Amino acid sequence: GYRLRSAKEKISYDQLKEVKIYISINALYNPENWKLPTYSVFTDQEIETLRQWVFDGGSLFLVTDHMPCGGSVQTLGAAFGIHIVNGFALPKNGRPEIFSKDRETLLSNSITTGSGKEIDSIMCWGGTGFIVPTTARIISLLNEEYDIYLPNDANQIKRPIPDNIPRLSGKGFANGAYLQFGKGRIVVFGDGAPFSAQLHGIKSEKRGMNHPAAKQNAQFLLNIVHWLDQ
Repeated sequence: GYRLRSAKEKISYDQLKEVKIYISINALYNPENWKLPTYSVFTDQEIETLRQWVFDGGSLFLVTDHMPCGGSVQTLGAAFGIHIVNGFALPKNGRPEIFSKDRETLLSNSITTGSGKEIDSIMCWGGTGFIVPTTARIISLLNEEYDIYLPNDANQIKRPIPDNIPRLSGKGFANGAYLQFGKGRIVVFGDGAPFSAQLHGIKSEKRGMNHPAAKQNAQFLLNIVHWLDQ
């Protein structure tokens, strides 16, 4: 029941007042450059326009990913008190990323339980972490089982990950959260893959909603959009 509109022009309030939800997914300042430094994909004026629009009642769905995606939206996130790391959040054991209520990495809240379609687990494929303001509710948590790597070049991240790459403990960082801002709403997520449907690589490996362990990812996305649409 939703109508999607692609926007290639710079963000303006006149453009935003015609829509209910603004979605940004894995925005990059320069898709050809995966090295530091990383620059904001949004201008200061666009960020202020988005901030005011949300404050006045708009809804923002901000999806980012591992470096350099995180760095490309750091300034936008900061305008809402969200501090996004320009890094790679990866489990230390290299195993598939299942966030679940049983493991206490997926939390009960208005999005995972409040819509009538309860979500018990979701699957992710890397991404980044962020810190949210106290007014936010966390959807999914990183923990001490994760490291957030801070490379100079995204191509440095390959298993085994070199010891000389700086890293942070994942403890205390979120990879999914939501908050109300003024009259508006925001959902931020640190990985774009859960909301995709991929056949990855030469062997067409199933990822995103196609993966058999990601059975609830599609409903999770619907729950997010329905919350933003209230």
